[in-house]
Amino acid sequence: MNTPDHTVTRQIVLDTETTGLESAQGHRIIEIGCVEVINRKLTGKHYHQYINPKRDIDAGAMEVHGISQEMLADKPVFAQIRDDFMAFIAGAELVIHNAPFDIGFIDAELRRLDSRHNTIALNNAVVDTLLLARGKHPGQKNNLDALCKRYGVDNSQRELHGALLDAEILADVYLLMTGGQTALMLGSGDGSEGGDDSSGGEIKRLDSNRRPLPVLRAGADELQQHQEKLESIDKASSGKCLWLQRH
Repeated sequence: MNTPDHTVTRQIVLDTETTGLESAQGHRIIEIGCVEVINRKLTGKHYHQYINPKRDIDAGAMEVHGISQEMLADKPVFAQIRDDFMAFIAGAELVIHNAPFDIGFIDAELRRLDSRHNTIALNNAVVDTLLLARGKHPGQKNNLDALCKRYGVDNSQRELHGALLDAEILADVYLLMTGGQTALMLGSGDGSEGGDDSSGGEIKRLDSNRRPLPVLRAGADELQQHQEKLESIDKASSGKCLWLQRH
């Protein structure tokens, strides 16, 4: 008898805002936003913190996130929030868009403290959704706004970048991009509404005696348009269109 696998997969979708673009130039984190996903379901649990960087914020960065030094004057410095933040992400797989940017800034903050945590890579696995999107959509825009449009995720509240809002949006995008659903809430199959939904419910199969679905074949014009689209993708991706390689 096989024992069911009840392994819990915990992921933290994470985003940061910073005083500028380069941690190597002394720029600092000013906001961290995280949302928790367990077994591909958003739990509603999150971590959010503004941080006083004790330095100027670049004008260009401020145009992106709208966070001023005055807004951060009474906020804690990174040293004061480090332990709570590291405890929240402990043991989880991190999901980050353009991960080297955020990880680079977090690691720089940890190194400033001579932290026992050293670097994020020693504590957490990381999924870079930018690399994932580039692999799935070569030659196309793959920033967060473009992915929201592609996957039908509402980002109408995103007039400015914000770490927690962007993490929430990225969580929806990631789940859709990797599985097609942001939650799997199937019933038990017996018509009841109760029961433990962690198992995903019973698989419902189609009736084997159902009428076959009609097959609608593409016309000549549609095939030509399809070929032209593939060739444009192949050109934009420098010959990396997998569909053309297979045919």
